[in-house]
Amino acid sequence: FMYEFDRPDGEYILRLGHSFRRTPELIHGEVDWLNYLAAGGAGVARAVLSQNGELVEQIPDGLGEQFLATAFVKARGSPPKGERRNAELFERWGQLIGRMHRLTKDYTPPNPAWRRPEWDSETSMEVMQFLPAEAVEIRAQFQALMAHLQALPKDGESYGLVHQDAHLENFFVDEAGNITLFDFDDCVYGHFIYDIAMVIFYAVMGDFERRTPEFCLPFLRGYRSENQLDPAWLSEIPHFLKLREIDMIALIHRSFDVNNLTDPWVAWFMDGRMERMRRGEPYNPVDFTQFAGLLVG
Repeated sequence: FMYEFDRPDGEYILRLGHSFRRTPELIHGEVDWLNYLAAGGAGVARAVLSQNGELVEQIPDGLGEQFLATAFVKARGSPPKGERRNAELFERWGQLIGRMHRLTKDYTPPNPAWRRPEWDSETSMEVMQFLPAEAVEIRAQFQALMAHLQALPKDGESYGLVHQDAHLENFFVDEAGNITLFDFDDCVYGHFIYDIAMVIFYAVMGDFERRTPEFCLPFLRGYRSENQLDPAWLSEIPHFLKLREIDMIALIHRSFDVNNLTDPWVAWFMDGRMERMRRGEPYNPVDFTQFAGLLVG
């Protein structure tokens, strides 16, 4: 549950969750990393202390568990719409993700119990539970894909804490063009290219051949200005895009009646999706290695 509130020193967002979904330790891990990024100059909505001096307030629910309250500075501006979604925004977006990745290389949770999960942990990956049993080919694709991704190296230059969901609905832009990213609830340890792929997944939906270069050219240019990443990782973007595609299919089967889709976006996403998946088509057919020059130099 999300609420806005004002104090004499500004505007804030209050988030109320419950310990059945996230433990207090996991939320401590989220907000500590968030404030570490803010201290490093990243455009993120930092967490603030309660009147008791706590970043995470635990409120007994009377049944042996707790409601968990956290508060954040309200992001300035508004969601970018229409003409505001332009090359300048994409470059600043890339700069923000690049700075976050650069900063996280030196981050260690002050309390080991606060460590966030890995990208492929059971709490993060529930795909097989919700994919329909009759989708045999897609389930097999997912298992093969996971085997490939889990074998990728996890070195300190390409792996660390990532937002995992830094799409257009999770940041505001102010009048000066400054971005403030929020909703770090799903942050995990993952490959930096995974974080980039999740951004691309949502940013270029639809006309892939046209929109992919229009987005990737300024975004990766901005990213390179803040962080260096081996261009060889670009070849893994299609695999991580496929991971999110299958993940979305599973979530839709979990949350919607797929035989009667009334949500316009969900209906659009699922239109022909299962058949394309069975044919083994890539989510996005663009060759991402063409952008290698944007990550070096």
